[in-house]
Amino acid sequence: MRNVDAPQAGWYPDPRGRTRLRWWDGLDWTEIYRAPPSDAELIAAEENRAFFAENQGIAQGEARIRESAANRRDTQDIIAEVRSVARSEVDRAAQEFSNRATSAIRGYQPLVTEYTSKLFRWIRIISVIVVLILIGWLAFQIFAQVSLFDWVGDRIDNLTDDDAGAAYPVVGALAVRSSP
Repeated sequence: MRNVDAPQAGWYPDPRGRTRLRWWDGLDWTEIYRAPPSDAELIAAEENRAFFAENQGIAQGEARIRESAANRRDTQDIIAEVRSVARSEVDRAAQEFSNRATSAIRGYQPLVTEYTSKLFRWIRIISVIVVLILIGWLAFQIFAQVSLFDWVGDRIDNLTDDDAGAAYPVVGALAVRSSP
């Protein structure tokens, strides 16, 4: 039997036992059972069939509902595919953004680092200049002191020299020249 020829889903007498009803899902029997309908249910079912027979528009509406359900399944499949594509596109964009951010971070030198390195360079230059000036000052001090001590020593030697003392007698702290 083809699926098109199969009866519609509903309650039918159980083929194994006629004392109960079994649910037919439109393709196969299920394991759902129920007691046979009461007289009131049978009357209501007959009235419903008569009503639907009189109103064919409702049957056509049911056909439209079935078509829209099929279309809805197609629509849901399309929506699921669009969601999948959108997710993959979002993932790709996130990866691209992450790659760009990583490359920007690697190529970025913070402003503080730039000024800190310039500051340390100037401090280094100034310290070299200060050290050179200090070495020059110390060399000058050593040379000046030696020269000063030599000069003072020579002056002291000249003052205490016997030959020079005769020419310039020392009176107090002043040397006075005597006339010959």
